[in-house]
Amino acid sequence: MALTLHSTAFCLGTFASLPRNSLTFRQRTTVRASGFSFPRFNVKGKAFPGDGLPQTEESPLVVCFGEMLIDFVPTTSGISLAEAPAFKKAPGGAPANVAVGIARLGGSSAFIGKVGEDEFGYMLADILKENNVNNQGIRFDPGARTALAFVTLRSDGEREFMFYRNPSADMLLQESELDFNLIKKAKIFHYGSISLITEPCKSAHIAAAKAAKDAGAVLSYDPNLRLPLWPSADSAREGIFSIWESADIIKISEEEVSFLTKGEDPYDDTVVRKLYHPNLKLLLVTEGPDGCRYYTKEYSGRVKGIKVDAIDTTGAGDAFVAGILSQLSIDLSILENEDKLREALMFANSCGALTVTERGAIPALPTRDAVFNAMLKCVA
Repeated sequence: MALTLHSTAFCLGTFASLPRNSLTFRQRTTVRASGFSFPRFNVKGKAFPGDGLPQTEESPLVVCFGEMLIDFVPTTSGISLAEAPAFKKAPGGAPANVAVGIARLGGSSAFIGKVGEDEFGYMLADILKENNVNNQGIRFDPGARTALAFVTLRSDGEREFMFYRNPSADMLLQESELDFNLIKKAKIFHYGSISLITEPCKSAHIAAAKAAKDAGAVLSYDPNLRLPLWPSADSAREGIFSIWESADIIKISEEEVSFLTKGEDPYDDTVVRKLYHPNLKLLLVTEGPDGCRYYTKEYSGRVKGIKVDAIDTTGAGDAFVAGILSQLSIDLSILENEDKLREALMFANSCGALTVTERGAIPALPTRDAVFNAMLKCVA
């Protein structure tokens, strides 16, 4: 793997902001790069109990709401679905990916959503538990199947999707099935837009977000546009914007900027600023291998990414979100300090970059140690 760091501003204080009850640091040596000194540490993770309930009072909880499904990813890139000789089965779904990503990084997370009362549904619930994600918010539908998605991998690792959900269980979550006690424990409540497409899940989504907000949670929104799932482009745009101004943190891709602004230049800061609403604390625009841009009321800027050999970009954006939310859940003051924010975003960029080096979303999400080691290699 060719791994090249484009910036040396990364500080190991980023790791120090993770829960102290889940990390042990032991200083050994010093790595110097471009005039900066980086202490080298051994990082030891405290194992969570294997009951699917990892959160503690000392570890702020991130609750992720939405879809969880099975991705079928071709074993060969650069061909159509019909031409694929075989597929690798991989658990996925953006909110679930984020929940697992946070847990892999040593944080505390929970998932709320619905799957089918079938083999795939039980498998997904078990995968959450195995990855130390609180799965008590999962519901099983006896009358609908777990959603499936076939993902075409182009030769550059980018994807095209074919979904099987007519309807799938995730679309049928009802407000009465929500675990409001779990929702109210969230320091950050994270969600996408797919859960807004149809009822009853739309009403459940709105009720859950309101309960989280009323309980003092920060609302994190990644629209994660999947246009084939919406009735039309206009309905997708309207649906995504319907909850836009309630979010405290929004992450979008450069393609989504263009879509939401009806074709305007996603690299023009004045265009992006049109999407910044008065109560927003942070707007992030991801640019794939080029890193990300950030916008707050006081400042804006760009943090470069790291170069890797991309195999499958599925889950890269979710890994990025997991990276930044894992930092913010511990220290929201990051939003008020540009240097700290840039450090956290460099960590998030590294999470996304490592994810594209393997196939599938959840299987490829990096551990804290993997990100840590990759960053040290870049500055050594």
